[in-house]
Amino acid sequence: MDRKQVFRLLAKLNKAILPRMWDKELTRLSKMQKAIVAWRIWVTKNAL
Repeated sequence: MDRKQVFRLLAKLNKAILPRMWDKELTRLSKMQKAIVAWRIWVTKNAL
């Protein structure tokens, strides 16, 4: 498996498991919620 395939798999897992927080204001998120948003952005960026 190459790197892109790994990140695409992670992106699918993120979509299935992690909560969506885009409807919330990002400045009001807790540190853990911000970390989850950052993780999702990083995985999505690398999957593309």
